[in-house]
Amino acid sequence: MTDAHVLIAADKFKGSLTAVEVAAHLTAGLRRAAPGLDVTALPVADGGDGTVDAVVAAGFTRRTARVTGPLGEPVEAAWALAGGTAVVEMAEASGLRHVPPGRRAPLTATTYGTGELLRAALDAGARRIVLGVGGSATTDGGAGMLAALGARFLDGSGRPLGPGGGALAALARADLSGLDGRLARTDVVLASDVDNPLTGPSGAAAVYGPQKGASPEDVVLLDAALGRLARALDPALASAPGAGAAGGLGYGALVGLGAAFRPGIEVLLDVVGFGEALERADVVITGEGSLDAQTLYGKAVQGVATAARARGVRVVAVCGRLELGWGDLVVLGVGRAYALSELEPDPERSMAEAGPLLERVGERIAREALD
Repeated sequence: MTDAHVLIAADKFKGSLTAVEVAAHLTAGLRRAAPGLDVTALPVADGGDGTVDAVVAAGFTRRTARVTGPLGEPVEAAWALAGGTAVVEMAEASGLRHVPPGRRAPLTATTYGTGELLRAALDAGARRIVLGVGGSATTDGGAGMLAALGARFLDGSGRPLGPGGGALAALARADLSGLDGRLARTDVVLASDVDNPLTGPSGAAAVYGPQKGASPEDVVLLDAALGRLARALDPALASAPGAGAAGGLGYGALVGLGAAFRPGIEVLLDVVGFGEALERADVVITGEGSLDAQTLYGKAVQGVATAARARGVRVVAVCGRLELGWGDLVVLGVGRAYALSELEPDPERSMAEAGPLLERVGERIAREALD
């Protein structure tokens, strides 16, 4: 038995468990070994997949809207609202999750549905919108999103462009004068773990385009098209941190919505009330599917560990796979790390049995890390 208060603030295990499920399995394991243990579950996210689920678990109300998916077909997308604050997850409308295998469309996938979700939030009275970006199927610079909110993108003959980043190669004029007037009275936060610029070797097309099905030729075309969009709107913002997030949707948010870029995990920790929960915690358990080099740069575990360390609270991490050395964990602020691969080395079985394995890890943490 232990009188420690444990705060579970873990992200999803991608492909296996949602953040809510991770917390539930860990709690079950902890209490199996230490009945009556005081545990608070506060699922977190970094702005990408799972963001809406995390804030709903923290008390936001889930809303849904039927919007345009990345391939132009209707999809049911969730967003969340509490008071005057809305959380919109662009992947709900424009994510790869809506693209069946073999149907990736790097040149024509659109963010129009994300704009429709933002409009739904405005219609519901939101005056602060957290726009979480990540997991996108698109590389259109946010043009689709802005078009859904009243912007116009025209070719040399004055005709509206078709959907997707490829169409921007014919862009002659961008007109933002018709944007929804409510945006000027709305505080928009761009929440992302990606700080890439819009174009160039570190830009949206070059780095992330291949993940969305872009060939080398497509990458060249898309990068040039995004450059054309930037020249038509605001070239300076093309190099701003976050402009390249979600296929350049970050740029569209910065230039068209007046959004302020912040690391996604910092934003989400504020939104879910992590600071208040941390005040009661003796130990924080955080985690994600893989603890690797990317974890050190703005991922959920890094944000949670940094905040906990600043308060002098011990941090334990759980993961499916551990690729960080002890020195990296020290820098991260993690005292101990537990990987499911230690219990089940076969990756496929580890992912399939992640829930029961996490419960076993929870038992170990209760016995070894709560003294």
